[in-house]
Amino acid sequence: MSLATDPDFFRLLVDSYVHAVGASPPFFEPGQPRSADWLYHSAPACVVAHNTDADPRFIYANKSAQGCFEYEWDVFTELPSRLSAGPSDRAERQRLLDRVSEHGFITDYRGLRIARSGRRFMIEDGVIWNLVDRGILRGQAATFSIWRDV
Repeated sequence: MSLATDPDFFRLLVDSYVHAVGASPPFFEPGQPRSADWLYHSAPACVVAHNTDADPRFIYANKSAQGCFEYEWDVFTELPSRLSAGPSDRAERQRLLDRVSEHGFITDYRGLRIARSGRRFMIEDGVIWNLVDRGILRGQAATFSIWRDV
């Protein structure tokens, strides 16, 4: 089964967020079903996750994130996550991820990113958190709903 609508991966995303941040994830909307299917297909907020490889690659990107970054699932989930930022923005991106590793999450995620076409966009007011399963780090995830082309 693909992680796109995998209920176990959905629980990992949500449970890790709640444990790290102490609140419900911001990608939930009032009255919407809290399901892997809804998050993948219908959530307006972007949600992405990468694994713990030495050069982490994306393992999850909901439809909103696929649209924002201009990659379909099969390509997105093979992409090293560092390539979501341009070469001159990768050091800052890594500093953000290092802060997440140290503190478990950050709520002031802001950064310049690049789509497949080369379009650059600024992410504002995002959250990044560690994906932790029974004490084992499985990766990191991010969500954001505010971005603008630059």
